[in-house]
Amino acid sequence: MPLPHTFRPLGVRIAVFVFGALLLLVTAVIWFTFPQSIRDQFTIFQRGTVIVLGLGFLSLGWGLARSRVEARDTGLTVVNGYRSRTFEWAQIVAITLRPGSPWAELDLSDGTTVAAIGIQGSDGARAVQHVREIRQLVERHSGNA
Repeated sequence: MPLPHTFRPLGVRIAVFVFGALLLLVTAVIWFTFPQSIRDQFTIFQRGTVIVLGLGFLSLGWGLARSRVEARDTGLTVVNGYRSRTFEWAQIVAITLRPGSPWAELDLSDGTTVAAIGIQGSDGARAVQHVREIRQLVERHSGNA
């Protein structure tokens, strides 16, 4: 596999964009079907609360949608939501995706594990293939191949 390569979840991204768009559409339709007299009864604070909640949902959805695992010649970068961590190939001992797990996990040489939300178990065979590809990269770059 040529590097750099980015692994992204498919199902989560589709769900975030589709349900986010539907939530926005339903909210807008409900708002504009209210008679003007009802809309006028909403205070600035109430309108602001709805906007803040909407922005909160947007930021959560965007955080999930931007999750990914980037493989480069120098190592892996794991982006989970708004946090990004970079690991050299020598730091990665293994990657696992157990049946029923929500996402893959990296086992690191210091004995810790890191979630790789960019590889979602809900993606099924696609996720398993991504884990296999990363395992091959780990083997190739660690000199164990």
